[in-house]
Amino acid sequence: MNILTENFNTPYHSAPFNSIKNEDYLPAFKELIQQSEEEIDAIINNPEEPTFNNVIEALAYSGEQLDKVSNIFFNLNSAETSDELQQIAQEVSPILTEYSSKISQNEALFNKIKKVYDEKEKYDLNEEQQMLLNETYKGFVRSGALLNKEDKEKLKKISMDLSLKSLQFGQNVLASTNNYFKHITNKEDLAGIPDAILEQYAEEAKERNLEGWVITLQYPSYIPFMTYAENRELRKEIALANGKKSFDGGEFDNQNLIKELLTLKQQKSELLGYSNYADYVLEERMAKSPSKVIDFLNELLVKAKPYADKEIEELKSLAKADGIDEMQSYDHTFYAEKLRKAKFDLNDEELKPYFPLEQVQEAVFGLSKQLFGLTFEERNDIPKYHEDVKVYEVKEVFDSAQTDNQEPSTGYKALLYVDYFPRKGKRAGAWMTSYKNQYKKNGENSRPHISIVCNFSKPTKDTPSLLTFQEVTTLFHEFGHALHGMLANTQYPTLSGTSVKWDFVELPSQFLENFCYEPEFLKTFAKHYKTGETLPDEKIEKIEHSKNFMEGYQTLRQLGFGLLDMNYHTKVEELEHESVKEFEDKYTKATQLYPVNPETAMSPSFSHIFQGGYSAGYYSYKWAEVLDADAFQYFKENGIFNPEIAAKYKILLSSGGTKDPMELYKSFRGSEPKVESLLKRAFG
Repeated sequence: MNILTENFNTPYHSAPFNSIKNEDYLPAFKELIQQSEEEIDAIINNPEEPTFNNVIEALAYSGEQLDKVSNIFFNLNSAETSDELQQIAQEVSPILTEYSSKISQNEALFNKIKKVYDEKEKYDLNEEQQMLLNETYKGFVRSGALLNKEDKEKLKKISMDLSLKSLQFGQNVLASTNNYFKHITNKEDLAGIPDAILEQYAEEAKERNLEGWVITLQYPSYIPFMTYAENRELRKEIALANGKKSFDGGEFDNQNLIKELLTLKQQKSELLGYSNYADYVLEERMAKSPSKVIDFLNELLVKAKPYADKEIEELKSLAKADGIDEMQSYDHTFYAEKLRKAKFDLNDEELKPYFPLEQVQEAVFGLSKQLFGLTFEERNDIPKYHEDVKVYEVKEVFDSAQTDNQEPSTGYKALLYVDYFPRKGKRAGAWMTSYKNQYKKNGENSRPHISIVCNFSKPTKDTPSLLTFQEVTTLFHEFGHALHGMLANTQYPTLSGTSVKWDFVELPSQFLENFCYEPEFLKTFAKHYKTGETLPDEKIEKIEHSKNFMEGYQTLRQLGFGLLDMNYHTKVEELEHESVKEFEDKYTKATQLYPVNPETAMSPSFSHIFQGGYSAGYYSYKWAEVLDADAFQYFKENGIFNPEIAAKYKILLSSGGTKDPMELYKSFRGSEPKVESLLKRAFG
């Protein structure tokens, strides 16, 4: 018996992590794919007239166990991978891609879908059912259902190649990151670095059976070094190592993979009748077209560039006082921290004691209760995939958003897994994901299982995990995504939670970050872990004022990523006679604020667009900033804990992808979002 093919005998049918063996995965995938194909065959062979219920709805609910197992496997491959799991991923990915292509290009199935779609006027469909029908039909068309047999085969092969190559891209970045470490034995080389960080470096050395200190390219190690290390040559060395990730011509180099991935995407787009991959992607986004995205990014670039230039001039004058005539990118974080301390008398190490992880988590839990009526209770009887993981049962204790179209409180709302600390098998960064979607079926509201994964500094024997203020905002960001998943209340799993247009998906996450800068809220949880003293008012005021510190620089950095992404996915033919480095330099030139280093490139480790889901979509971070600035302005005008506005916002979160996002936003806000809200927040 394979545990993965059964109905999990665990609380809330949660993933049975403690019972899964690696050898279970491949047979389970094969068996569950066969089961899912049988479900599809039953839809196709149903002798009754095709209807919304027996075709569209039946399809939406099919493959439930396969989805669960896929989520378990691929989430673990990101959060707790191993050589064995990566090998299985290489075997499983083409099998799943083939299965997906087999369904999306099934002529008999599509004919039934098309018949229902063409006759939709005869069905009395509600708004969500109409959305499901439209999305199902479009999804099949965009997957090649209207292609001839030969082109369907071509598309199938392209999809399989894309799946494997994007997987390889991510594995290369992880290996390249893990391969590097800097061993330091002379403490003088670490001048300027706070004791708590030195302790972290010493523990890393000890884990490697080395004396002294070890710096890695994992963010909790790399960022503090670049922020505090006075040794400029070492800063340069470690920054170069970071900038060479998968760009050194070695075993894990991604330059050729980038060209291969982009060529495959272009071929896929042309097969489906689009001029380029960005056209294909943006048809299904709020932005609609590459030209609109480019115009949006360039409009922000024009507004932000003078602020960025002014910020860099301030840093250069600081560096000049230290005898540095030409500042380099590896000097930025160091002098930005100096300037921040001079302007606001704030530094991360001074603030960190007020932000122990447990307290910050309790704060975001408390905010969720105040706004949405949610409580969180740790469960020790639910299986976990690593000892660092904690699991919480989420309940709704009151219904602050009771309206005609929302159900009353039902108690159990979701499971939440949190996984906060870096380790060798976890990829860098922070993300939210899910093990199980929410949906309603046979009178039951099946609730979601959500996960937050981060890379915060681990506690040491003397100190709890203390967060930088940026890490505080990161936790709130990912929790915003988690709320989108946990509050889901839709009929169909494919429209639930974060299953929304991609340039809408960052609204809930970026919205929640705003609370971190509100004095009224900060005072409730920013307390010194030793003394219990609340963060002093003058420091809270400085945090509030420092919110827009280096906003021009950060904006240009994000715009550079967005413009590079959009150009990669509209001008792939230029890579036939240009290197990845030349292409990158050309399309980020307008946003560059420091001399470009010929030895480094960020594209070969740009996982968001070459491994994640942000291909032709990186602009959505800035797009969503307009939405979140406008949404939070609404709260600010009426009180940041205003229950009526929180109730309206809860409806937006719980609606998932059941409505057009602009209509959903206007229902909440009363008007379309205004770019001015972002500019006002960023630059005053």
